[in-house]
Amino acid sequence: MKKCLEYALLLIISMLHGSLQQRIIGGQEVEPYSIKYQASIQYNNYHYCGGTLIHRQWVVTAAHCWRPSYLIKVVLSEHNLSSKEGVEQVFNVSRVLVNYMYSYRTFDSDIMLLKLEKPAEFSANIQPAVLPTSLAPLQGGTFCTVSGWGVTQVYSYYLSPVLRAVDVQIIPQCQYYYYYRITDNMVCAGSPLGGKDSCQGDSGGPLICNGYFEGIVSWGISCANKYFPGVYTKVRNYVSWINWIIENDNTN
Repeated sequence: MKKCLEYALLLIISMLHGSLQQRIIGGQEVEPYSIKYQASIQYNNYHYCGGTLIHRQWVVTAAHCWRPSYLIKVVLSEHNLSSKEGVEQVFNVSRVLVNYMYSYRTFDSDIMLLKLEKPAEFSANIQPAVLPTSLAPLQGGTFCTVSGWGVTQVYSYYLSPVLRAVDVQIIPQCQYYYYYRITDNMVCAGSPLGGKDSCQGDSGGPLICNGYFEGIVSWGISCANKYFPGVYTKVRNYVSWINWIIENDNTN
């Protein structure tokens, strides 16, 4: 009987340990410069949000990452935030355009365009993401990749110094988790078991599904919690707006 109790106790401890390990945000460091569209948006030379290059002179990020244009910079071909690697391209921002439907209360239409002061030079390290073209809904269970320099542990305040990525799945029927806070402009992604998610510092960064830029890291409750998947701005709903802004921009 004693051995049975000891075995049960060890099993419980093992399960708890496994559960705690799951609390670490999943994923791993990426091959340097392999995510060619990834942007670091920096305030006072410190990373605070991610972004996605979609055009030589335009980056998409989350509206809740707003700062005055003269206070932020965009860095492309970045990998290690703590060192100068000599291949970065750094840009001032000439225009900040928040979507006109953005709600700071609900995070609906959480999307913003940044115009770089000068065009980026495309290279082996820098290429734009591909905007979605299909209107077919994203299927539940579809695997996607989210990347950024966000925290790697729940409740941590320390950003990852290197770019990391994790594979997540599209979670259908997201209203079940968030009780009618999800709009048609949002899509949820995470892991059915928890342990894989974007988190603080990843905001504004890209969610890529089947090679297309489908989501922007927007909001969520906690991080890597199986009961609360990450919520992303549904990029496909804004392709017309993005294209209209770029095509009708007359500023230098």
